[in-house]
Amino acid sequence: MPHNEIAELFDEWNAALQTRDPKQVAALYETNGILLPTLSNQVRHNHDEIEDYFVSFTAKGPIGSIDESNIRHFGQMAINSGVYTFKFEDGSSAQARFTFVYRWNGQRWMIAEHHSSQMPETV
Repeated sequence: MPHNEIAELFDEWNAALQTRDPKQVAALYETNGILLPTLSNQVRHNHDEIEDYFVSFTAKGPIGSIDESNIRHFGQMAINSGVYTFKFEDGSSAQARFTFVYRWNGQRWMIAEHHSSQMPETV
């Protein structure tokens, strides 16, 4: 399985963010997927909770870009971790560490777990 197939999953997720439709973003996660979000202290455990987080996040007009990506495959699982930056329509930005854990469900890759945390040190 090519690395670019996993790398393209970020592009799909980023494009879903830009629709500003939280349902489109949540649909990329497993029904029991876990989201540890960047801008909230609440762990999200299912589509409803994940969608709720993305209501406010997508309203900011985020556009993400990968600064560093590390992709590994483990059979029906794949992990992409590294650093990404979001630019928002108000001119602000946020850099964060990320980990996406994907699971192949027989038809497509789904996000099983997503952890994102802002960088602790300013540069």
